[in-house]
Amino acid sequence: MTTFDPASVPRTADLDNPLYYLENMETVVRWVLDHHDDLLTRSEFRVLETFLGLETEEKALLTRLVMRTGELFRADKLVYPELDSPVSEILHSLVSADWLEPEPLLDFDELFRLFTLAELRPVFADTLQELGHSRTLSKAAMKTVLSDQFSEARTLDQWFDTGEARVVCLRHMALFDRIRLMFFGNLRQTWSDFVLVELGYQSYEQVPLTAESRAFSHREEVDCYLAMQACRDQLDEGVPASEVWPQVPEPVTNAWLASRRDRLLLELGRQAERQGDRELALTAWAGSQHREARLKQLRLLERMKRFEEAWQIAGLWQTEELSDAERQGLDRILKRLAPKVGEPRPAPVTTQPINEWQVSLPRPAVGAVEWAAAEHLNRPEAPVAYVENTLINGLFGLLCWPVIFKPVPGAFFHPFHTGPADLTREDFVTRRRSDFEACFVTLSDGGYRQRILDTWHDKQGRANPFVIWPALSKDLVELALECIPAEHLAAMFRRLLLNVKEHRSGFPDLIQFHPQRSDDESRYEMVEVKGPGDRLQDHQRRWLDFFAREGIPASVCYVRWDEDSGVGSSE
Repeated sequence: MTTFDPASVPRTADLDNPLYYLENMETVVRWVLDHHDDLLTRSEFRVLETFLGLETEEKALLTRLVMRTGELFRADKLVYPELDSPVSEILHSLVSADWLEPEPLLDFDELFRLFTLAELRPVFADTLQELGHSRTLSKAAMKTVLSDQFSEARTLDQWFDTGEARVVCLRHMALFDRIRLMFFGNLRQTWSDFVLVELGYQSYEQVPLTAESRAFSHREEVDCYLAMQACRDQLDEGVPASEVWPQVPEPVTNAWLASRRDRLLLELGRQAERQGDRELALTAWAGSQHREARLKQLRLLERMKRFEEAWQIAGLWQTEELSDAERQGLDRILKRLAPKVGEPRPAPVTTQPINEWQVSLPRPAVGAVEWAAAEHLNRPEAPVAYVENTLINGLFGLLCWPVIFKPVPGAFFHPFHTGPADLTREDFVTRRRSDFEACFVTLSDGGYRQRILDTWHDKQGRANPFVIWPALSKDLVELALECIPAEHLAAMFRRLLLNVKEHRSGFPDLIQFHPQRSDDESRYEMVEVKGPGDRLQDHQRRWLDFFAREGIPASVCYVRWDEDSGVGSSE
C-alpha cells in the first residue's frame, strides 16, 4: 500500500472534457491499486491494470456500462455521441478481450426487462392463445401469465430471432463493486456520485490516509461488508427476515464494521417485527448497539407484556449517557412500566418555562417571516443576524477542525470527503473524546478565539460538515466570539456531541448581539421566530429547555401580521 502524499492528491476531470467520466473512473481505479493493493487478489489486480491499459474508447464504453444498472445490456440501445468509433466495433473489441460475454443466458424476467411489449408480443402470441388468453395482454399481465411456463434461462437466440438486437453481459461487475466499496467506504453511493460529478467545484481537506487509518485492514473485512450488504439487499427485496438472519456475519472486532452490523440488525429487527416474528426482532435488537435498537426492543417487550424484562433493561440503560430524545423516550417507557412491575413512578421530568413574546409587523411583500423579524429587531447598537443552525455549528466546526478530520479508521476513504464517514455513528465521539476535550480546554484558557479565527482564515472555503461558509462572515464570527461567553459555547458544543445527527438542528433562527453592554450583562440573545399558525417542533423545544437550564439567553418571537399598519409593535 502507498502512503498518502498530499502533493499527489488526484484531480477530478473538467466537465469540458467529453470523457470526464472516464478520467474520474481512472482516478478511482488508480487510487484503489495504490492504496488497497493488499486487499486485492493477484487476479483482481491484473484485471484492473488491464482496464487501465485498454484503448481510450474501450475504457470509456466499459465505464458507461459499469455506471448503468445491472450487467445485461442491449447492444442496439447503447448510444454515446462522445465516442468516435461505432459502438458495435468497440463492443466487438471488448468481447474479444473477454470484458463482455456475447451470448449470456437470460431468464424470463431479464428478457422482459430488456425488450418492449411490441417486440415480445409476436414471440408469445401462440402460447398465450394456447393458454386461453388474449394476444393483446399488457406487458405486466403477459409476464404474470407466462412466468410459470418459462422457468429455464436461455440465450437470446434461443428465445427468439431478434434480427439486429444483441445482448451482452458485463464481466467483472463484482470487482467494480468491490473497488467502489473500497473507494467510497459504502455501497450506497453509486458510480455517478463520483464519475459523473465535477468534484472540483469544492475544496477538500487533505487527510493523511495511512495503513493504520484504513477501514479495511484485511480482505476478509471487505468480504464481511459485502456479505452484510447482501443481507440488506435481501431485506429491501422483501426476503423474510428469518431467511436473512442466518446469513448475518458474526460480531467483528473492527469498530467501523461493527457499526455497519448494528445498523443491519436494526433493520432486520424492523422487518422481523413487521412480518410477525417478534422473537427474532427482539434477538436482533438485543444484538445491536444502534441508538434506536434499545428503544424499539423496550417498546416491543412492553407490547408483549414482558414488563419485568423490559424494566430491567430500561434500568440499565438509564445509567448511560443519553441524548434528549433518548432520555425522553426512556422516561415515557419507565413511567408506563412502573405500575406494571409494582415500582413507584419516576419523578416527572420538569421543563423550564420558555421565554415567549409577540410582535405585530406589516406583512412584507416578499421574504420569509424570519427576515421580517430580523429587520424589525435590528439596530445599529444591537445588530441581528439570521443564522438558524449555521452559527453554533460553524463555531464548533472551526474550533474542532483537526478532530473532525482526524484520520481514524473508517472515517476517510479517499481525498474527496466533505467530512468523516462515521459522523453520525454512535462511536463518533467516543473514538475522539480526548481530542475533543483538548479543544474544549481552549474554551477555558481563552485560546479558542484565536484558534477559531485562524481556522477561519486558513481553511476558507474548504468543505466541513459543520461549516457553511457563505453564512459565516468574518464580522459575524468576530462578533459572536466577542459576545457569546466561552462557557455558553462549551455547553452548546457538549450537547451537540451527545447526538450529532439529532442536535445539529433546532437552533433559533436569529441572534441579536449587544456588544456595547458590560460583561456582566447579557450581550446576546437567540430568537426563534414563528409566523402565524406555526409552532415549535420537539427538537426546538429541547434546545430551548437546555438554554433555560444553562442560563443561555433565548426566546420565541411569535409574529402576527398587522394588515392595517406599516409600523411594527412588540408585546
